[in-house]
Amino acid sequence: MRVDGNHGSTLGYEPNSYGEWQEQADFREPPLALDGAADHWNHRQDDDYYSQPGRLFSLMTAAQKQVLFENTARAMGDAPKEVKLRHIGNCCKADPAYGEGVAKALGIPMSDVPRKK
Repeated sequence: MRVDGNHGSTLGYEPNSYGEWQEQADFREPPLALDGAADHWNHRQDDDYYSQPGRLFSLMTAAQKQVLFENTARAMGDAPKEVKLRHIGNCCKADPAYGEGVAKALGIPMSDVPRKK
């Protein structure tokens, strides 16, 4: 049983909007020699985060897409608007219609969504 408060409401993931839990390279696992040298895989080297969800979105029926939009809006609930805008932007990178559907479900006009490449 934890008795240290389990870090309370501190966010437990990184990156996040509040700058909590920044990666600490000094504490990474050392390489492990197996059959040759093995090292920690840096997931930040792969920057294609959007093609797979975009392909999945394109396979969905209109009804499935609507359920996705509604579920996303409900799950985001009381999240700050800046987080919602960032999520809509990420959805747009997967498929513009995906981002537009999520924005509509959240009641946020697309003109509010910052456009980044």
